[in-house]
Amino acid sequence: MSAVYECDDPAARAEGLKAAAAAVRSGRLVVLPTDTVYGIGADAFDSAAVRALLRAKRRGPDMPVGVLVGSWSTVDGLVLGVSREARALIEAFWPGDLSLVLPHAPSLQWDLGSTRGTVMLRMPLHPVALELLREVGPMAVSSANVSGMPPAATAREASDQLGDSVAVYLDGGPSGEPVASTIVDLTGSRPVMLREGPVTAAAVSEVLGVEVGPAR
Repeated sequence: MSAVYECDDPAARAEGLKAAAAAVRSGRLVVLPTDTVYGIGADAFDSAAVRALLRAKRRGPDMPVGVLVGSWSTVDGLVLGVSREARALIEAFWPGDLSLVLPHAPSLQWDLGSTRGTVMLRMPLHPVALELLREVGPMAVSSANVSGMPPAATAREASDQLGDSVAVYLDGGPSGEPVASTIVDLTGSRPVMLREGPVTAAAVSEVLGVEVGPAR
């Protein structure tokens, strides 16, 4: 049976974070609040847990899972070199609503789906999410909903869709407007905007000094 922790209460928050960390380390799934929508997460390096995450969402490996990190420095160990463009965007928008697609380090033993040698990384601007990430390390996280259904803006909405497939729900209150993050692909010869969200194409272009638009 799933456990739900109300994170606006300090004691419940501490207990919930401890339970969530234990769940992640044992290969189970957790739901956590982020600054965009609620996420369903697992240990990024536990392939069985990531497969369980995809099953809970009822989707296949053709839609790979992104990774949330708890600090800027974590990225250095996950990717095949941090480019000047990536560093500039990290410094400008992290923690926040920008996801970056980068070539992942070939030495990493993980299976996030059909990523073709890339990984989508983000550092969320939410204290509960950051505290959990800093405790357990990088987490594979996707929106906390069944594929094709609206993303969850509350822990209750996530629970209604995902039920007992999740071990621990961290309830951080409503997420606000359920808008997914902006995604910028930095794996090619020029930056490409895969999805425009709260961070606009104009803002990304200003930081990089080049116009960033959709794939041609």
